[in-house]
Amino acid sequence: MKEVRKLGKRKRIALVAHDHKKVDMVEWVTFNKEVLSKHELFATGTTGKMIENALDRPVKKLLSGPLGGDQQIGSMITSGDIDIVIFFWDPMEAQAHDTDIKALLRICVVWNIPMACDRATADFMITSNFMHDEYEIILPDYEKYLKRTIV
Repeated sequence: MKEVRKLGKRKRIALVAHDHKKVDMVEWVTFNKEVLSKHELFATGTTGKMIENALDRPVKKLLSGPLGGDQQIGSMITSGDIDIVIFFWDPMEAQAHDTDIKALLRICVVWNIPMACDRATADFMITSNFMHDEYEIILPDYEKYLKRTIV
């Protein structure tokens, strides 16, 4: 039997945006203000402040990405405290914390967390019927990996 984790109707959404994508993120959250008002929002540093101002509502702000905010979100994913990640990252600009970014993207896939990395995918995600109802994600089975023989 497959192990599942239930995402409630009220999703816990992590919002992250690189410097050159912060304006896009603010525009996107402003456009989707009504839908987002039904969910709990988390964000890294400056992005969180900008979203909070744009939506005029509290956002749980974590550290700035380069200071560990991406890793905080990754940790929250592994503990089941984040349901969805929307991460507008900049593919044209090298980031000092590229390894942290890659780790966050990887952990979303490892734990089968819905993730959008661009506005179009975020639009599809937020308008999905799954966004407004409970949804069960199938957790990957890592039992063989955990029980492997290490030499």
